[in-house]
Amino acid sequence: MLIKKELAAKIMEQVGNEFAASLQYLAIAVYFEQEAFGNTAKFFYKQAEEEKEHAMKLMKYVVETGGNVTMPAIPAPNAVIKTAEDAFVTSLKWELEVTGQINGLMDLAKQQNDYLAQNFLNWFVDEQLEEVTTMEKLLTIVRKLGEKNIFMLEGIIARAD
Repeated sequence: MLIKKELAAKIMEQVGNEFAASLQYLAIAVYFEQEAFGNTAKFFYKQAEEEKEHAMKLMKYVVETGGNVTMPAIPAPNAVIKTAEDAFVTSLKWELEVTGQINGLMDLAKQQNDYLAQNFLNWFVDEQLEEVTTMEKLLTIVRKLGEKNIFMLEGIIARAD
């Protein structure tokens, strides 16, 4: 076994967090779909799919390194989205939380001198920079637009994709 039990368990916990993020993004996508914001809904459906891919990547790593794979419970999305700003605030908070979780995994890999895990987790560290900066930028745009001009978000999202 190339991975220690504690790190494998923590990575599997993160698998649950990533699937929960996917569900949260699906809930946000549905909000935008119901508000007739097709481009923004598409953006969040894509985010949901990315989070699912992250979960699968983590789980496969545990399998490949001989760790014990126990499927975690996945909590339902917890935020009720009422506005575009709510959606992006929720997204940014989530990405900041995930960044802390990934950093915690990296800390544990370092404590265990697990160089394979550190190398593997570096991809997630880099990914979180992209995720956080994207949500920060979009939240800034949404706040500048205000609810009165929020329809302009559709064009901005379409051009960014």
